Amino acid sequence: MTTTDLRRRIEAIFHIESARLIAALARLVRDVGLAEDLAQDALVAALERWPESGVPDNPGAWLMGTAKHRAIDLLRRDNLLERKHRELGRDLETGEGHAAPDHDAEIDDDFGDDLLRLVFVSCHPMLPTEARVALTLRLLGGLTTVEIARAYLVPEPTIAQRIVRAKRTLAGKRVPFEVPRGTERAARLSSVLEVIYLVFNEGYTATAGGDWMRPTLCEEALRLGRILAGLMPRQPEVHGLVALMEIQASRLRARAGPSGEPVLLLDQNRALWDRLLIRRGLLALERAEELSGGARGPYTLQAAIAACHARAVAPEETDWPRIVALYDALAALAPSPVVALNRAVAVAMASGPQEGLELVDVLASDPALQGYHLLPSVRGDLLVKLGRLDEARPEFERAAALTRNARERDLLLERARACRGGSKPGGPG
Repeated sequence: MTTTDLRRRIEAIFHIESARLIAALARLVRDVGLAEDLAQDALVAALERWPESGVPDNPGAWLMGTAKHRAIDLLRRDNLLERKHRELGRDLETGEGHAAPDHDAEIDDDFGDDLLRLVFVSCHPMLPTEARVALTLRLLGGLTTVEIARAYLVPEPTIAQRIVRAKRTLAGKRVPFEVPRGTERAARLSSVLEVIYLVFNEGYTATAGGDWMRPTLCEEALRLGRILAGLMPRQPEVHGLVALMEIQASRLRARAGPSGEPVLLLDQNRALWDRLLIRRGLLALERAEELSGGARGPYTLQAAIAACHARAVAPEETDWPRIVALYDALAALAPSPVVALNRAVAVAMASGPQEGLELVDVLASDPALQGYHLLPSVRGDLLVKLGRLDEARPEFERAAALTRNARERDLLLERARACRGGSKPGGPG
């Protein structure tokens, strides 16, 4: 294995382990910023030592042990928290940090999951909502500031400032790394659900890079959502979010072609959809609707939209009028330019592309959508359906220039070329 290949392997291992590493360290040192620094120090140590010693059998335990050693050194140097020093020292009595730490002794009886605990701590009420989401995405999902910024349609420097300020606030206020309980837990729930779904969305359609999807993030978000549903079984929106993610995750195998290229919703081979995940999603949706008593929340409404697609054996059997009605309810409950754009697509499918195009043209002046690549992509698709290929081509080219996902860019450029050739490329999914 070349040095470059080994470095990539180490970085890949760290990417997989970093969230759990930071979560466990944060609970121990009570400082999420310090925990992230310690995790990065462990990565540097791995890059220095593993090329000579080889990748250990349990790299996650090695990284954790190394990070804990560095935490002890820091606490000794600064004369901080002697009690915590003793606790960390006991974990490392076996020596070099290669033995797996006793995670069982560190697991909270109520939550049983450091990652979920980290989500709730990052969503502390003293932080602005935007900062809670940005910080949790950074620590839990390992997302970059660029990826988070594009998920929220805000400038990258704004996200970076939110993360830095959030870490300083939590450290300055000495926020305990504890599980919220009772009313405090319920108050943080909406931010937690938003964070989990953003992590899922980044996995479902990667913001940037050469991969169309990052399934590991989808799996992590689903895992956290299922755990949360077990901890808060009477909360309808928790089940609504789980339903939404289960149904969307059922399409993952069908969303990419043999070479990893995107396959849009209406072009997918529905035989590849995971029927088990669909059944789980529909059951979770049923549970959410039962608990809501008719007052469905935004995640339950989105899950109901996803269920319309899941129940359609073929694209032409999709109940588009019902989807429009569900988007109407969603827009009334949680209005946003993106919801309006999605509703316009549904209207186009239910009532014709001209009606959809008129709605999209109204949204074209919305400042929040100026850098959103799906706006020109949707407009281009509707123009294609109307036979206005010369107008559609620059829309696809503009969309390609705005996206940072290489796979998506290739797809959009191909659609632009098809317009030049006079054919009608497939629609968005």
